[in-house]
Amino acid sequence: MRVVVAPDSFKGSVDAAGAAAAIACGWSSIRPGDEVVTVPLADGGEGTLAVIASAVPGGVVHDVPGCTGPDGRPALGRWLSLPGGAAVVELAQVSGLALMTSPDPLGASTRGLGEVIAAALDAGSRSLTIALGGSASTDGGAGALSALGLVLRDAAGAVLPDGGGALPRLETADLTGLRQAPAGGVTLLTDVTNPLLGAYGAAGVYGPQKGASADDTALLEAGLARYAQVLGGSTEVSGAGAAGGAGFGFMLAWGATATPGAAHIATLVGLSGLLAGADVLITGEGRFDATSLQGKVVGEALRFAGETNGAGVANRSENPNEARGAGTARLRTAVVAGAIPDPGPLEERGVWHCALVDLAGEARALADPEHWLAEAGARAARALDVGPDPLAR
Repeated sequence: MRVVVAPDSFKGSVDAAGAAAAIACGWSSIRPGDEVVTVPLADGGEGTLAVIASAVPGGVVHDVPGCTGPDGRPALGRWLSLPGGAAVVELAQVSGLALMTSPDPLGASTRGLGEVIAAALDAGSRSLTIALGGSASTDGGAGALSALGLVLRDAAGAVLPDGGGALPRLETADLTGLRQAPAGGVTLLTDVTNPLLGAYGAAGVYGPQKGASADDTALLEAGLARYAQVLGGSTEVSGAGAAGGAGFGFMLAWGATATPGAAHIATLVGLSGLLAGADVLITGEGRFDATSLQGKVVGEALRFAGETNGAGVANRSENPNEARGAGTARLRTAVVAGAIPDPGPLEERGVWHCALVDLAGEARALADPEHWLAEAGARAARALDVGPDPLAR
């Protein structure tokens, strides 16, 4: 039997490669004769750079020391050069929420992202992919664009400090010194479709997740609205609200185009081809919730499985465990997550599932995630009906 293990990272716990290896180890401990293929995935958030680096031959990761972290402390930036002059940067790596020692929803900035992009452009990169996800800030990408030459001033002519909390004071924006986008264009990998403003916008939905109070959220919303008013451009474009509005900033300033990160990366690593000859898909993430089937890694992996089973591209509600056709074995699916508060959507699709907190409790699962991921992999091997192990006696 062939098993494909294709999880996202378990944020703050273990990266995608480590999660895949642990689950695979657990499966093989029960069924050593099966072929187990590990395929780490990402959706544009934390770990995207590493996943793309491992998937594309010839990629080289470059360090950029002394970048500005989201809270102003120095941070090590990184970017990935690919054959043909393409560059990939990851917002979460240098401007991510995980880098904050304490929440600062009004002052956190994306400046470090712009510094990494500048390094990639200085090296001669001809196209750019920006993985947007896991942002600590709600600054509309103003910090990143300021590092690239945008100048934002208040009514007295003073340059605005970094952070979304300063944007309500914005009076003028000078783009004359802004660096040109690379000739090959800019692609944004996003895991959300939110507009910039409103109840479903960058501040309204994600501000509280970054520590914003109700008053902070209102201030951030006002700042993004002022930012859009001064710079111009549509605030309703899908993905404009990604990464605290950084999607909007790069769309407006550089004509960047947004694409769903999970689907892009799944295609890049050849997931469809791997599943075509597989018997089991195991995917996973840190927390399976209402957003998991809406463009996240788990949802895209199950969608690819559904296509392999003949469920079709459009109908995501169909059971991905339905038979692929007469005389053809079905592809079985499983989800392993740190927590699964509501397993109903998985049960409706016939997807086997396992939550680490149910196996070990939250504290033990976080203390040794690889152990409990291996245990989940072993349980999947026992639970899924995939035929006899060729090495079983």
